[in-house]
Order: sequence, then C-alpha cells, then structure tokens
Amino acid sequence: MPLTKSPFSIGKRFRLVGVLAVSLLLSACASTTAGNEEAPGNGDPLEGLNRMVFSINLAADFVIVRPVAELYRTVIPAPGRKAVVAFLRNLESPVVLANDILQGNIPRAGNTTARFLINSTLGLAGIFDVAAKMGFPRHSEDFGQTLGVWGMGEGFYLVLPAFGPSSLRDAFGLGVDYYMDPLRYWAKDTDQERLMLARTAVRGIDARARSIETLDEIERSSIDFYATVRSLYRQQRQSEIHNGEVPSLPVLPDFSLDDPDDDETALLSDD
Repeated sequence: MPLTKSPFSIGKRFRLVGVLAVSLLLSACASTTAGNEEAPGNGDPLEGLNRMVFSINLAADFVIVRPVAELYRTVIPAPGRKAVVAFLRNLESPVVLANDILQGNIPRAGNTTARFLINSTLGLAGIFDVAAKMGFPRHSEDFGQTLGVWGMGEGFYLVLPAFGPSSLRDAFGLGVDYYMDPLRYWAKDTDQERLMLARTAVRGIDARARSIETLDEIERSSIDFYATVRSLYRQQRQSEIHNGEVPSLPVLPDFSLDDPDDDETALLSDD
C-alpha cells in the first residue's frame, strides 16, 4: 500500500492534532493564561489522560526510540551528527522566517533570510553553519511562540503521542507550522511525501540521541518525573516566547534542533 494512503501518515497525524487543537482552542480561550502565570490549580485539567499518554510515550521510548538513538550515536560520528542537525535546521528556515514576520520582528526576519541564503550556498545545502561564523546567529520560532508573543496563554497542558510535552496553544501551532512548510507542498506535488516522514524520523532520532543523559538525570532527580517535565516545559516555552528574557531552567533535552557543539546532551535553549 502506498505510504501516502497510510492511516498513520504524518499528514493525517498533523491534521488530527490540528482539528483537535482548534476545537479545544475555541472552548478554552476564555481561560488561557498570559506571562508566567498558570491556569487555576496546576493548569492540567487532563492530567489523568496526559499521564497515561506520558507513560505510553516512555514505554515506546524504552522499547524503540532510545535503542535506535543509541545505535545512531554509535554508528554516526559526532561531526556527521552535527551536519545532520545543521541540514535539518536549514530546512526549517522558511517556517522560522514566516513566524519572524508574523511576530513583526523584522531584524530577526532579515537574520533568518541571510542565514538561509548563506548556508544553502556556501554551507553546501546547510550541512555547515557558515552563517553563524559570519555573524548571523541562529534562533528558532514557531507558531505557538507567535501566538504567545501576541498575548495568547497556553490554554492548558497537553502530552501528545510521540511529540511529548505541549499545550493547547502549542499543539495548534504545531499544525499551523506543518501547513506553512513549503517543503510539504513540494513533497506533495512531486509524490515525495515519504521524505517528510523520513525528515521527522531522523529529526526525532537525532534529538533523542542528544538527550539521553539529560533525560536520565532529570528522571533520577525527580520525585515526579511527569510533573517535573511539565514544569520545565512551561518555563522553557516562556523563555522562548520572550527570546530568553525571562528566567528559565534550561535542562530539558533539545527537541528544537539547537546547536549541539561540544555537548552530546544539548539543551532546549534556542538563543
């Protein structure tokens, strides 16, 4: 059966996330929070369901994801893994640029444009981050951050299957970013949608490979691993929304393709 017809294709997964997020967003706008404040209680009204999904994700990680990530880290040397991250980050540049513009941050939009042009040419399709050495540092933006910049609170906490910690706002943003990605339309028009799935798989494996020790340490030092991850995720997102200008504890593993230079357990901070 062709991959594009699979009920588990990445396109349909994002559509489900998007539809669910839109429905929840309409019912939760009145209770969204802003700044560093959380909703009444712990801001996690779906905690029972979230904990169940969290446990399923941990089981899948133990059985499949972590072993593959460990094999990837063993087989691919550090320079090769660094090139993978640089290449994937370069592919994300159009989505970052779109969110820079939507946030009204023209200087950052110019920086993103320069990085994409430089790394796509001098950086050999992005496998080398030449732009950073030329004074154009990398930053990351997504539509969840854009909504946060314009004052929308997180709504409430969510744990997504496979994707992990999120929120009502960020789950909706995840779907919007997917539909903003020009690579998606190229892949669809050229019948290469399997490449989108491959990109997602490689991105996840690489991120997990760089987070093994970090997650292990968080789990060892946590009384309640679920609650710790929830708290750290919220702090990190606030830091990202404010471009690093609010305090956070940057100890969550990097699932946003930050620079792993000299550190196999790269952190979630993007700036």
